[in-house]
Amino acid sequence: MTRLRLVAGLVVSAVLLGALLWSVDLRELAAQLRRADWGLALVVAVLAPAGLWVRARRWRYLFPPGAEPPALAPAMMIGYMVNNILPLRAGEIVRVYVVARRWGRGFWTTLATLVVERVLDSLAIILILGGLVLVIPVPALFRWTALTLLAIDVAAVAGLVALAGAPAACRRLLERLTRRWPRAGERAARIFDRFVHGLDGIRTPSHLLPLAAWTALVWIVPALAAWLTLRAMHLDLPPVVGFTVLAFVGLGVSIPSAPGYVGVFHYAAVLALEIFDVGRATALGYALLFHAIQVIPVTLVGWYFLLREHVRIADATRPVPIEETR
Repeated sequence: MTRLRLVAGLVVSAVLLGALLWSVDLRELAAQLRRADWGLALVVAVLAPAGLWVRARRWRYLFPPGAEPPALAPAMMIGYMVNNILPLRAGEIVRVYVVARRWGRGFWTTLATLVVERVLDSLAIILILGGLVLVIPVPALFRWTALTLLAIDVAAVAGLVALAGAPAACRRLLERLTRRWPRAGERAARIFDRFVHGLDGIRTPSHLLPLAAWTALVWIVPALAAWLTLRAMHLDLPPVVGFTVLAFVGLGVSIPSAPGYVGVFHYAAVLALEIFDVGRATALGYALLFHAIQVIPVTLVGWYFLLREHVRIADATRPVPIEETR
């Protein structure tokens, strides 16, 4: 199944990127990129790691109160770097591993915070897209994708609410389901307890306001980067276009793709700009530039932290990376 997903992602990326390149005059595309304001593009590139620092600040409030997990920002940088070079979003497990390894208090607790973070981000994308529907003609494909994502999020939120609100009842259900396999049941119960402990952050009232504020910044920073990249391409468009690109790309990268979301990122960004009557060559030039200034700085910064933290990617991507699961 993993190999099939990998092949499917590579095919999707190749087809989408190939279709985009086939649909434009490559000389015009090159001319668009030459005319770009590369000085401004370099300034915008700083916002990519800055956005991950903001994400790391929010991540802290997803942990149980009083917890002081170390290396959140380095872990975030390393994780996104790994997503840029390895398939199947391997960086998500890597960043959990980096924090759990330094913290020494729980792979499964840290993983729970990651699950909550993913749900928050999905809900934010749907909220942004819901607002965009009121002001721009969102393509049907993206509306249906958003509805599908919303259905998944509703199920995920319901599961998290059940775990956070009635952990004892959920644990009893788990014990009944595993009572024929005592050893497996004991291990599952330990994992369950540690995972539920990772939900304490969202059950803490004092965390809710900071979570809301940092979540807003999590999306404002990359939307600003998307809009400033428009300026670098000499496109005089309103800031709402930055949020449009962000929402479309956020939905686009949810499908299987090559490392770094090649192809799906570009196709989603092009579709977003075409709503505002931007030509295909200009839109593709923008997509290539925006993707580059998002991926390259994060990859470089991530490699630096990878070396500093003395992390081996091979260890971090093992199916059971922390001895806690024994």
